[in-house]
Amino acid sequence: MIPALLLTIAVEVPLYALALSALRLAKPGRAVLLGVVVNLLTHPVLWWFLAPRPSAGRFWGAEAAVVVVEAAVLLLACRRDPALLLVTSLGANAASVLIGLLVL
Repeated sequence: MIPALLLTIAVEVPLYALALSALRLAKPGRAVLLGVVVNLLTHPVLWWFLAPRPSAGRFWGAEAAVVVVEAAVLLLACRRDPALLLVTSLGANAASVLIGLLVL
């Protein structure tokens, strides 16, 4: 779980920082912090959910839930455009899933 978390943070935090800053939804330092926080909140729960019975269906369902939860946390923190935050979360998570699958 720890290597996967580190990979997820390495991929997603720069994307969150870039997107949130470029879209003026958060200042750069806050954007980095938010990227770390959303991953520390969702990643352990994702692994806990998948551990007992991993399957493709559970994986994709859990990833979809992570996208929504991370966007909701960003919405609470930024109080700005929910659609942009959802797309930002989707992009960051899609990138980390793709990199994770390539690394496996």
